[in-house]
Amino acid sequence: MIGNIVKKEFKELFTISTLLPIVFVALVFGFVGQMIGSVGESMQEKPVIGVVDMDGGDFSDTAMSVLIERAEVIYNGSDAEEGLRKVREDNGVALLVIPENFSQKIYANQPGEIEIYWIMRGAGMMDSISSGVVEWLIQAANQEISRKLIQQDSSVDPALVLNPTTRIETTFFKGKEIQGLSPSVLGGMLGSQSTVIPVVVMMLIILAGVSVISSMGLEKENKTLETLLTLPVRRSHIVIGKIVGSALVGMIMAIIYMLGFSRYMSSFQISDVNLADFGLALGMQDYLLVGISLFVALLAGLSLCIVLGTFAKNYRSAQALIFPITALAMISAFIIMFKDFDTIPVVLRVFLFAIPFSHPMMAMRALMLDNYSLVIGGIAYAAVFTAAMIAVAVRIFNSDRLLTGSVRKRAALGKLVWGFRR
Repeated sequence: MIGNIVKKEFKELFTISTLLPIVFVALVFGFVGQMIGSVGESMQEKPVIGVVDMDGGDFSDTAMSVLIERAEVIYNGSDAEEGLRKVREDNGVALLVIPENFSQKIYANQPGEIEIYWIMRGAGMMDSISSGVVEWLIQAANQEISRKLIQQDSSVDPALVLNPTTRIETTFFKGKEIQGLSPSVLGGMLGSQSTVIPVVVMMLIILAGVSVISSMGLEKENKTLETLLTLPVRRSHIVIGKIVGSALVGMIMAIIYMLGFSRYMSSFQISDVNLADFGLALGMQDYLLVGISLFVALLAGLSLCIVLGTFAKNYRSAQALIFPITALAMISAFIIMFKDFDTIPVVLRVFLFAIPFSHPMMAMRALMLDNYSLVIGGIAYAAVFTAAMIAVAVRIFNSDRLLTGSVRKRAALGKLVWGFRR
């Protein structure tokens, strides 16, 4: 008797709807672990840099020895323009220029200047790893210079020993020349500005998708869908009404969630640097495009949920159909937060673009860099995807598939009716 009860409870609880989310969470943890593992490997690799030594003094030789030993130097000459071109062509990280008076300033108890020209290719969390390794190399060079200073003169100014060099930084990022910021600082600022949208869209799609698919399952289970279909209303109006109504509720949820999450993220922003000073601020038209992209993406996600919901036989079976929406939303958010769209492989780029609700996640960062084609193209693609899904949903609503649960049942029913007629 106990064995039968255990068997019954096991069959009711161990279903696809309960198993798939656990498997997906395990896969997400594995994906994140692999990303973190690749971070460690990237930090151990030698960064690709170029160096220009115009000083030739004692302290510049000390800095050069550290850089050449611990980095892959693809250019070591005297022409900064040529070195910058070489670094760009070979996918390097930065060009370091040591000016003529570098050693002379240090001997005069003044910090020596190092000019750094950064080549930044992405604003994701993992895109600033290589620049972080270069900053660590510069710190190692500072330590060697400090050691040499103490050996030559024990009465040297302690402030100079702690900070023997200063940086003059220029970052080249997607056609923009940004002076005074390193890729790590710039990436952190862009990340803090563009992290809110991916998380909001992910939560919005998941919550709204769960609501739509679950309601479809409940309507079938309670037989209210059959009553709705008997009313003198066009099936296309039913589909559009469900999608638009759910989208309006979803937008209200998104606004509430965005206000709370943006307040949460602002508590971590300790930098007083204003993005507007570097030409990276958004205007009213940019925020309008972000809003349009978010609304169209929500429509696309809900239209896909309507199509998936037609396959639900009851509320329990609807839980398993929520998994594809949850998986696509979470995968999109993780990829966009970790990597920039331009720095991921082409196959992954196509896959990310094909997910309609990934576009508002990328919109904020793209608009900061004046990449309007990506945002407008994403809005157009999401609109076409929505229209296609609505057409599919209307066709399903016009057929017996919505009530019978499968095409085979409808065909079998047709054969039975034909047999009675004969």
